Amino acid sequence: MTTESTTEPTIETKKKSKIVPIILAVLIVIGVIFGVKEYIYFSKHVDTDDAQIDGDISMVVARVGGYVKDIRFEENTLVKAGDTLVTLDDKDYKVKLEQAMAGQKGASAGVGVSESQIVAIQANTSTAKTNIESAKVKLWQAQKDFDRYANLIKDGSITQQQFDQTKATRDVAQATYNAAKDQYTAAVKQVGATRSELAVSSNTVTQHQSDVDFAKLQLSYTNIISPTTGIVGKKSIQKGQLVQAGQSLFSIVNENSLYVTANYKETQLEEIHSGLKVNIVVDAYPDETIQGEVYNFSPVTGAKGSLLPPDNATGNFVKVVQRIPIKIKIKATPEILKKLRPGMSVNVSVITKD
Repeated sequence: MTTESTTEPTIETKKKSKIVPIILAVLIVIGVIFGVKEYIYFSKHVDTDDAQIDGDISMVVARVGGYVKDIRFEENTLVKAGDTLVTLDDKDYKVKLEQAMAGQKGASAGVGVSESQIVAIQANTSTAKTNIESAKVKLWQAQKDFDRYANLIKDGSITQQQFDQTKATRDVAQATYNAAKDQYTAAVKQVGATRSELAVSSNTVTQHQSDVDFAKLQLSYTNIISPTTGIVGKKSIQKGQLVQAGQSLFSIVNENSLYVTANYKETQLEEIHSGLKVNIVVDAYPDETIQGEVYNFSPVTGAKGSLLPPDNATGNFVKVVQRIPIKIKIKATPEILKKLRPGMSVNVSVITKD
Protein backbone atom coordinates (compact mmCIF):
# COMPACT_ATOMS: atom_id res chain seq x y z
CA MET A 1 0.00 0.00 0.00
CA THR A 2 2.80 2.33 0.84
CA THR A 3 4.58 1.69 -2.44
CA GLU A 4 1.48 2.42 -4.60
CA SER A 5 0.74 5.75 -2.89
CA THR A 6 4.28 6.91 -3.42
CA THR A 7 4.31 6.04 -7.11
CA GLU A 8 1.10 7.89 -8.10
CA PRO A 9 2.31 11.44 -7.12
CA THR A 10 5.55 10.83 -8.92
CA ILE A 11 3.73 10.10 -12.20
CA GLU A 12 1.52 13.19 -11.81
CA THR A 13 4.55 15.32 -11.11
CA LYS A 14 6.24 14.05 -14.28
CA LYS A 15 3.14 14.83 -16.34
CA LYS A 16 2.97 18.37 -14.99
CA SER A 17 6.66 18.89 -15.64
CA LYS A 18 6.07 17.93 -19.31
CA ILE A 19 2.96 20.15 -19.80
CA VAL A 20 4.67 23.38 -18.72
CA PRO A 21 7.44 23.21 -21.36
CA ILE A 22 4.87 22.29 -24.00
CA ILE A 23 2.75 25.33 -23.09
CA LEU A 24 5.82 27.54 -23.08
CA ALA A 25 6.87 26.13 -26.44
CA VAL A 26 3.42 26.78 -27.90
CA LEU A 27 3.44 30.31 -26.54
CA ILE A 28 6.89 30.90 -27.94
CA VAL A 29 5.85 29.56 -31.34
CA ILE A 30 2.70 31.73 -31.31
CA GLY A 31 4.80 34.73 -30.26
CA VAL A 32 7.33 34.07 -33.01
CA ILE A 33 4.60 33.66 -35.61
CA PHE A 34 2.86 36.82 -34.42
CA GLY A 35 6.15 38.73 -34.36
CA VAL A 36 7.11 37.54 -37.83
CA LYS A 37 3.70 38.42 -39.20
CA GLU A 38 3.88 41.87 -37.56
CA TYR A 39 7.39 42.39 -38.90
CA ILE A 40 6.35 41.39 -42.40
CA TYR A 41 3.25 43.57 -42.17
CA PHE A 42 4.98 46.70 -40.91
CA SER A 43 7.84 46.24 -43.37
CA LYS A 44 5.27 46.81 -46.12
CA HIS A 45 2.75 49.12 -44.42
CA VAL A 46 2.85 52.44 -42.61
CA ASP A 47 -0.20 52.90 -40.36
CA THR A 48 -1.81 55.73 -38.41
CA ASP A 49 -5.09 56.24 -36.63
CA ASP A 50 -4.66 60.03 -36.58
CA ALA A 51 -6.80 60.49 -39.67
CA GLN A 52 -10.26 61.65 -40.63
CA ILE A 53 -12.49 62.13 -43.64
CA ASP A 54 -12.52 65.62 -45.12
CA GLY A 55 -14.42 67.20 -47.98
CA ASP A 56 -14.82 70.41 -49.94
CA ILE A 57 -17.40 72.45 -48.04
CA SER A 58 -18.97 75.43 -49.82
CA MET A 59 -20.32 78.17 -47.58
CA VAL A 60 -23.40 79.85 -49.05
CA VAL A 61 -23.63 83.54 -48.16
CA ALA A 62 -26.15 86.24 -48.96
CA ARG A 63 -24.81 88.70 -51.55
CA VAL A 64 -27.56 91.24 -50.80
CA GLY A 65 -29.59 92.01 -47.73
CA GLY A 66 -33.30 91.43 -47.35
CA TYR A 67 -36.06 89.48 -45.65
CA VAL A 68 -36.19 85.73 -46.30
CA LYS A 69 -39.26 85.10 -48.46
CA ASP A 70 -38.98 81.38 -49.06
CA ILE A 71 -36.70 78.45 -48.17
CA ARG A 72 -36.78 75.66 -50.74
CA PHE A 73 -34.65 72.93 -49.19
CA GLU A 74 -34.49 70.65 -46.18
CA GLU A 75 -31.43 70.11 -44.03
CA ASN A 76 -29.23 67.10 -44.80
CA THR A 77 -30.71 66.61 -48.28
CA LEU A 78 -29.14 66.48 -51.72
CA VAL A 79 -29.31 69.63 -53.87
CA LYS A 80 -28.16 70.18 -57.43
CA ALA A 81 -25.90 72.96 -58.68
CA GLY A 82 -28.04 75.85 -59.89
CA ASP A 83 -31.07 75.02 -57.76
CA THR A 84 -32.75 78.03 -56.12
CA LEU A 85 -32.50 77.34 -52.40
CA VAL A 86 -33.57 80.64 -50.82
CA THR A 87 -35.49 83.66 -52.14
CA LEU A 88 -35.40 87.11 -50.56
CA ASP A 89 -38.05 89.83 -50.77
CA ASP A 90 -37.17 91.63 -54.03
CA LYS A 91 -39.58 94.62 -53.99
CA ASP A 92 -36.88 97.17 -53.13
CA TYR A 93 -34.57 95.83 -55.82
CA LYS A 94 -37.33 95.94 -58.45
CA VAL A 95 -37.95 99.60 -57.62
CA LYS A 96 -34.25 100.35 -57.97
CA LEU A 97 -34.23 98.60 -61.34
CA GLU A 98 -37.20 100.67 -62.52
CA GLN A 99 -35.45 103.87 -61.41
CA ALA A 100 -32.30 102.87 -63.27
CA MET A 101 -34.28 102.05 -66.41
CA ALA A 102 -36.11 105.39 -66.23
CA GLY A 103 -32.81 107.22 -65.95
CA GLN A 104 -31.49 105.31 -68.94
CA LYS A 105 -34.60 106.18 -70.96
CA GLY A 106 -34.20 109.89 -70.19
CA ALA A 107 -30.52 109.80 -71.12
CA SER A 108 -31.33 108.03 -74.41
CA ALA A 109 -33.90 110.75 -75.21
CA GLY A 110 -31.20 113.38 -74.62
CA VAL A 111 -28.98 111.61 -77.10
CA GLY A 112 -31.76 111.69 -79.69
CA VAL A 113 -32.25 115.43 -79.19
CA SER A 114 -28.52 116.09 -79.57
CA GLU A 115 -28.40 114.04 -82.76
CA SER A 116 -31.35 115.97 -84.22
CA GLN A 117 -29.67 119.26 -83.34
CA ILE A 118 -26.50 118.16 -85.08
CA VAL A 119 -28.44 117.37 -88.26
CA ALA A 120 -30.17 120.77 -88.17
CA ILE A 121 -26.97 122.67 -87.45
CA GLN A 122 -25.12 120.82 -90.20
CA ALA A 123 -27.86 121.93 -92.60
CA ASN A 124 -27.37 125.51 -91.40
CA THR A 125 -23.64 125.10 -91.93
CA SER A 126 -24.18 124.07 -95.53
CA THR A 127 -26.45 127.09 -96.07
CA ALA A 128 -23.89 129.38 -94.47
CA LYS A 129 -21.18 127.99 -96.72
CA THR A 130 -23.38 128.61 -99.80
CA ASN A 131 -24.00 132.16 -98.57
CA ILE A 132 -20.25 132.72 -98.39
CA GLU A 133 -19.81 131.69 -101.99
CA SER A 134 -22.68 133.94 -103.09
CA ALA A 135 -21.38 136.90 -101.09
CA LYS A 136 -17.90 136.31 -102.42
CA VAL A 137 -19.16 136.54 -106.03
CA LYS A 138 -21.10 139.71 -105.28
CA LEU A 139 -18.07 141.22 -103.57
CA TRP A 140 -15.89 140.37 -106.53
CA GLN A 141 -18.37 142.05 -108.89
CA ALA A 142 -18.70 145.11 -106.67
CA GLN A 143 -14.91 145.40 -106.39
CA LYS A 144 -14.55 145.29 -110.18
CA ASP A 145 -17.20 148.02 -110.59
CA PHE A 146 -15.54 150.11 -107.92
CA ASP A 147 -12.11 149.82 -109.56
CA ARG A 148 -13.60 150.76 -112.96
CA TYR A 149 -15.49 153.74 -111.57
CA ALA A 150 -12.41 154.85 -109.67
CA ASN A 151 -10.57 155.24 -112.99
CA LEU A 152 -13.54 156.96 -114.66
CA ILE A 153 -13.99 159.56 -111.97
CA LYS A 154 -10.43 160.76 -112.45
CA ASP A 155 -11.12 161.98 -115.99
CA GLY A 156 -14.65 163.15 -115.17
CA SER A 157 -16.46 160.46 -117.17
CA ILE A 158 -18.85 159.80 -114.28
CA THR A 159 -20.32 161.88 -111.57
CA GLN A 160 -19.30 161.76 -107.93
CA GLN A 161 -22.73 160.39 -107.06
CA GLN A 162 -22.25 157.39 -109.33
CA PHE A 163 -18.83 156.73 -107.80
CA ASP A 164 -20.25 156.96 -104.28
CA GLN A 165 -23.01 154.50 -105.12
CA THR A 166 -20.47 152.03 -106.50
CA LYS A 167 -18.32 152.42 -103.40
CA ALA A 168 -21.35 151.89 -101.16
CA THR A 169 -22.28 148.78 -103.12
CA ARG A 170 -18.73 147.47 -102.70
CA ASP A 171 -18.81 148.13 -98.95
CA VAL A 172 -22.16 146.42 -98.55
CA ALA A 173 -20.88 143.39 -100.47
CA GLN A 174 -17.79 143.29 -98.25
CA ALA A 175 -19.90 143.44 -95.11
CA THR A 176 -22.22 140.75 -96.44
CA TYR A 177 -19.24 138.53 -97.21
CA ASN A 178 -17.76 139.05 -93.74
CA ALA A 179 -21.12 138.33 -92.12
CA ALA A 180 -21.49 135.11 -94.13
CA LYS A 181 -18.06 133.96 -93.00
CA ASP A 182 -18.90 134.73 -89.36
CA GLN A 183 -22.15 132.82 -89.67
CA TYR A 184 -20.34 129.81 -91.13
CA THR A 185 -17.69 129.90 -88.35
CA ALA A 186 -20.41 130.11 -85.69
CA ALA A 187 -22.30 127.21 -87.28
CA VAL A 188 -19.15 125.06 -87.34
CA LYS A 189 -18.47 125.86 -83.67
CA GLN A 190 -22.08 125.06 -82.78
CA VAL A 191 -21.75 121.68 -84.48
CA GLY A 192 -18.64 120.99 -82.41
CA ALA A 193 -20.36 122.07 -79.19
CA THR A 194 -23.39 119.90 -79.97
CA ARG A 195 -21.13 116.95 -80.73
CA SER A 196 -19.51 117.44 -77.31
CA GLU A 197 -22.97 117.48 -75.75
CA LEU A 198 -23.77 114.31 -77.65
CA ALA A 199 -20.62 112.66 -76.29
CA VAL A 200 -21.61 113.66 -72.76
CA SER A 201 -25.12 112.34 -73.35
CA SER A 202 -23.71 109.08 -74.71
CA ASN A 203 -21.50 108.72 -71.63
CA THR A 204 -24.55 109.37 -69.48
CA VAL A 205 -26.43 106.63 -71.33
CA THR A 206 -23.51 104.26 -70.74
CA GLN A 207 -23.48 105.17 -67.05
CA HIS A 208 -27.21 104.60 -66.77
CA GLN A 209 -26.80 101.28 -68.60
CA SER A 210 -24.27 100.30 -65.95
CA ASP A 211 -26.80 101.30 -63.30
CA VAL A 212 -29.42 99.12 -65.00
CA ASP A 213 -27.02 96.17 -65.21
CA PHE A 214 -26.06 96.58 -61.55
CA ALA A 215 -29.71 96.80 -60.51
CA LYS A 216 -30.48 93.63 -62.49
CA LEU A 217 -27.52 91.90 -60.84
CA GLN A 218 -28.66 92.93 -57.37
CA LEU A 219 -32.16 91.72 -58.19
CA SER A 220 -30.80 88.35 -59.34
CA TYR A 221 -28.98 87.97 -56.02
CA THR A 222 -32.34 87.79 -54.23
CA ASN A 223 -32.51 84.23 -55.59
CA ILE A 224 -29.79 82.36 -53.71
CA ILE A 225 -28.75 79.34 -55.77
CA SER A 226 -26.68 76.29 -54.97
CA PRO A 227 -23.06 76.74 -56.11
CA THR A 228 -22.47 73.00 -56.33
CA THR A 229 -24.11 69.59 -56.07
CA GLY A 230 -23.96 68.13 -52.59
CA ILE A 231 -25.57 67.66 -49.19
CA VAL A 232 -26.92 70.73 -47.41
CA GLY A 233 -25.85 71.16 -43.81
CA LYS A 234 -27.68 72.90 -40.98
CA LYS A 235 -29.30 76.16 -42.02
CA SER A 236 -29.01 79.26 -39.86
CA ILE A 237 -31.99 81.19 -41.26
CA GLN A 238 -35.74 81.10 -40.96
CA LYS A 239 -38.54 82.44 -43.13
CA GLY A 240 -39.13 86.15 -42.48
CA GLN A 241 -35.65 86.67 -41.03
CA LEU A 242 -33.65 89.73 -42.08
CA VAL A 243 -30.26 88.75 -43.50
CA GLN A 244 -27.36 91.04 -44.31
CA ALA A 245 -25.03 90.97 -47.29
CA GLY A 246 -22.13 88.61 -46.54
CA GLN A 247 -24.03 86.64 -43.89
CA SER A 248 -23.44 82.87 -43.90
CA LEU A 249 -26.69 80.99 -44.43
CA PHE A 250 -25.70 77.32 -44.65
CA SER A 251 -23.02 75.03 -46.03
CA ILE A 252 -22.97 72.38 -48.76
CA VAL A 253 -20.65 69.39 -48.71
CA ASN A 254 -19.65 68.94 -52.35
CA GLU A 255 -20.66 65.65 -53.88
CA ASN A 256 -17.77 63.32 -54.80
CA SER A 257 -15.23 65.60 -53.11
CA LEU A 258 -14.52 63.43 -50.06
CA TYR A 259 -10.94 62.55 -49.20
CA VAL A 260 -8.91 61.47 -46.18
CA THR A 261 -6.47 63.65 -44.29
CA ALA A 262 -3.95 61.43 -42.51
CA ASN A 263 -1.55 63.06 -40.04
CA TYR A 264 1.60 60.94 -40.24
CA LYS A 265 4.59 61.41 -38.00
CA GLU A 266 7.56 62.98 -39.75
CA THR A 267 9.54 59.82 -38.90
CA GLN A 268 7.07 57.72 -40.94
CA LEU A 269 7.43 59.62 -44.22
CA GLU A 270 10.61 58.06 -45.53
CA GLU A 271 8.87 55.45 -47.71
CA ILE A 272 5.62 57.31 -48.40
CA HIS A 273 5.18 59.07 -51.74
CA SER A 274 2.36 60.05 -54.08
CA GLY A 275 0.62 57.23 -55.92
CA LEU A 276 0.93 54.54 -53.24
CA LYS A 277 -2.13 52.41 -52.52
CA VAL A 278 -3.90 52.88 -49.19
CA ASN A 279 -6.24 50.75 -47.11
CA ILE A 280 -8.82 52.80 -45.21
CA VAL A 281 -11.03 51.53 -42.42
CA VAL A 282 -13.73 53.86 -41.12
CA ASP A 283 -14.46 53.54 -37.40
CA ALA A 284 -18.18 53.66 -38.13
CA TYR A 285 -17.91 50.72 -40.57
CA PRO A 286 -15.03 48.56 -39.31
CA ASP A 287 -15.96 45.58 -41.48
CA GLU A 288 -15.46 47.49 -44.75
CA THR A 289 -11.99 48.23 -46.11
CA ILE A 290 -11.96 51.14 -48.54
CA GLN A 291 -9.24 51.60 -51.13
CA GLY A 292 -7.39 54.87 -51.55
CA GLU A 293 -4.31 56.47 -53.03
CA VAL A 294 -1.76 58.93 -51.64
CA TYR A 295 -2.34 62.21 -53.48
CA ASN A 296 -0.11 64.94 -52.00
CA PHE A 297 1.55 66.31 -48.86
CA SER A 298 0.88 69.44 -46.85
CA PRO A 299 3.58 72.13 -47.26
CA VAL A 300 3.72 72.65 -43.47
CA THR A 301 3.28 70.57 -40.34
CA GLY A 302 -0.03 70.59 -38.55
CA ALA A 303 1.41 72.61 -35.67
CA LYS A 304 2.91 75.20 -37.99
CA GLY A 305 -0.39 75.66 -39.77
CA SER A 306 -2.39 76.12 -36.57
CA LEU A 307 -3.87 79.41 -35.39
CA LEU A 308 -1.10 79.84 -32.79
CA PRO A 309 1.98 78.02 -34.11
CA PRO A 310 4.61 77.14 -31.47
CA ASP A 311 7.69 79.33 -31.28
CA ASN A 312 10.84 77.34 -30.52
CA ALA A 313 12.87 80.51 -29.95
CA THR A 314 11.46 81.08 -26.44
CA GLY A 315 14.19 79.11 -24.71
CA ASN A 316 11.83 76.39 -23.49
CA PHE A 317 12.36 74.07 -26.45
CA VAL A 318 11.23 70.47 -26.11
CA LYS A 319 11.61 68.35 -29.21
CA VAL A 320 8.28 66.86 -30.25
CA VAL A 321 7.74 64.64 -33.26
CA GLN A 322 5.69 66.66 -35.73
CA ARG A 323 2.92 65.38 -37.97
CA ILE A 324 2.49 66.11 -41.69
CA PRO A 325 -1.05 66.07 -43.13
CA ILE A 326 -1.28 63.83 -46.20
CA LYS A 327 -4.21 63.98 -48.59
CA ILE A 328 -5.50 60.58 -49.68
CA LYS A 329 -7.98 60.08 -52.48
CA ILE A 330 -10.87 57.71 -51.75
CA LYS A 331 -11.65 55.08 -54.37
CA ALA A 332 -15.01 53.64 -53.41
CA THR A 333 -18.41 52.92 -54.88
CA PRO A 334 -21.13 55.59 -54.73
CA GLU A 335 -22.99 53.47 -52.18
CA ILE A 336 -20.07 53.62 -49.77
CA LEU A 337 -19.39 57.30 -50.44
CA LYS A 338 -22.97 58.12 -49.47
CA LYS A 339 -22.27 56.70 -45.99
CA LEU A 340 -19.19 58.83 -45.39
CA ARG A 341 -19.26 62.25 -43.76
CA PRO A 342 -16.48 64.80 -43.20
CA GLY A 343 -15.07 64.47 -39.69
CA MET A 344 -15.40 60.68 -39.40
CA SER A 345 -12.38 58.98 -37.82
CA VAL A 346 -10.51 56.40 -39.88
CA ASN A 347 -7.48 54.12 -39.69
CA VAL A 348 -5.10 54.45 -42.62
CA SER A 349 -2.50 51.97 -43.85
CA VAL A 350 -0.18 53.00 -46.71
CA ILE A 351 1.14 50.03 -48.65
CA THR A 352 4.80 50.83 -49.32
CA LYS A 353 5.70 47.44 -50.89
CA ASP A 354 3.63 44.98 -52.88
